[in-house]
Amino acid sequence: MAITQALPNSFKKQLLDGDQDFTTPAGTGDRFKLALYVSTATLGAATTSYTTSGEVSSSGTGYTTGGKALVNSGTSVVSTVAFTDFADLSFQSVTLTARGCLIYNTSFSNAAVAVLSFTTDKTATAGTFTIQFPAFTSSAAIIRIS
Repeated sequence: MAITQALPNSFKKQLLDGDQDFTTPAGTGDRFKLALYVSTATLGAATTSYTTSGEVSSSGTGYTTGGKALVNSGTSVVSTVAFTDFADLSFQSVTLTARGCLIYNTSFSNAAVAVLSFTTDKTATAGTFTIQFPAFTSSAAIIRIS
């Protein structure tokens, strides 16, 4: 079992089929969420949708099954790179340990969008657990197609 960073194969096909919509402002595009997972979860290129298997459990009030909604930064193209990103996301008042996360599309059957591996366990104890996304640029955004 492992969490392997990837854009799932199903997501790549769904992009070509026009099934994933990263349009902003809110209300015009799809809705996305981020769920956290422990080291025993199996997530990677073959992941097709959100699953509760291996999802973290939290003591505290800041994390619930399914994770939390993301704020999409929209899309852009610079030179030959198309990209999208999300605003940083915080889970407050939590005690948890996570090894990675899954971004998924709640507007399209909870379809997997991206698997992110933290490489090592990350923890929060009675505090805030923050996912800091990279800058919304062609060289750093979390999802880039070139």
